[in-house]
Amino acid sequence: MKDAVQPDVIVIGAGVVGLSAAIAAQARGLSVTVLDREGPAAGASAGNAGAFAFTDILPLASPGILKKAPKWLLDPLGPLSVPPAYAAQIAPWMFRFWRACSPSRVAHSTTAQTAIMDLSKAELEPFLAETGTLPMLRKEGNLQVYESEAELKASLPGWKARAEHGIEFRHMGAAEMAEIQPGLAPRFTHGTFTPGWYSIADPKLYTLALADHFRAKGGKIERAEVTALKPVEGGVELTAGGKTRRADQVVLSAGAFSHQVARTLGERIPLETERGYNTTLPQDAFDLRTQVTFGGHGFVVTRLSTGIRVGGAVELGGLKLPPNYRRSEAMLKKAQAFLPGFRSEGGVQWMGFRPSLPDSLPAIGRARATDRVVYAFGHGHLGLTQSAGTARLVADLITGQRPAIDISSFSPQRF
Repeated sequence: MKDAVQPDVIVIGAGVVGLSAAIAAQARGLSVTVLDREGPAAGASAGNAGAFAFTDILPLASPGILKKAPKWLLDPLGPLSVPPAYAAQIAPWMFRFWRACSPSRVAHSTTAQTAIMDLSKAELEPFLAETGTLPMLRKEGNLQVYESEAELKASLPGWKARAEHGIEFRHMGAAEMAEIQPGLAPRFTHGTFTPGWYSIADPKLYTLALADHFRAKGGKIERAEVTALKPVEGGVELTAGGKTRRADQVVLSAGAFSHQVARTLGERIPLETERGYNTTLPQDAFDLRTQVTFGGHGFVVTRLSTGIRVGGAVELGGLKLPPNYRRSEAMLKKAQAFLPGFRSEGGVQWMGFRPSLPDSLPAIGRARATDRVVYAFGHGHLGLTQSAGTARLVADLITGQRPAIDISSFSPQRF
């Protein structure tokens, strides 16, 4: 153990990925300090849908999204939006996204995504047990609904890919859907239920519980914005809050701000921000039995211990534009139409930044400038889902172990 002046590891980021990695490093006997610009659970970890979406192995970058995108982009409040003020800035990222939609690249990304999903699922329950959070886990499945047989048929290639990777699901008609989730509007005639879809009682409370566990085991969490990294003899120097700190190793897991810190090491990683919106309503807003995904409309309705959350969609708008809460209102209006009897009063709106890379895979691996910095960011919609698996990989890397899976596909230098 090092003294408090220079810990073995500094983790940048107190979201679910950063805290999970810090706990995994701590469990291997390392002294760990976590630095975050706002504190635990301040970003996307607080307001996501709470799902461990292990069945969600298909990348967002795909031929299917290319077919839907033109129609969606015409609707400023639709499932995919690029604010005109940000269009020029995001053009290079969109070009990389378009290239990642080729069939060969989608096949590669799907294989890589499946590997980290399988690892994350295997690691999850032991991790929850170790951190005392296992009672927060729910296994209630997910119901994807369709408005016609044609819409279901259009989704079949994706389900075929999932079947090839051993994912359990079943297609059904309206009567069987009603047994799983009563109260759906008659417009939804078909559905697909995936029982292996897990969730957490509340993502913010879960992340805060991880922070409490980490502190109880001797870890330190400090509020400080890291603005620069510099390799030095015997470690890494960090500039944070106007002060200089050192650590033997650094884990960069600062979500949507990670690429800005990586740039100080000379790396330009094409990380962009999917701005996600939601509204959390009182628990009696609707009798929800399972998470319901309205894929054609780009949002979900999920049951948390703290309420009913309606959210999703993708707004590629960066970190600086003000929130457009009309997007939250549009999803809420649709939820009322799709779930007759849904009560929309008393909701709390939220917008958060999802850190996304063009091929829908995270960046997990060492920095080019120094092997003492490990990157673990860019999980997009899947940060919570892949947090336990990413933590295992980070702990392997910083302790000199062979990673549990092949991480070459997640190389931060792949672009």
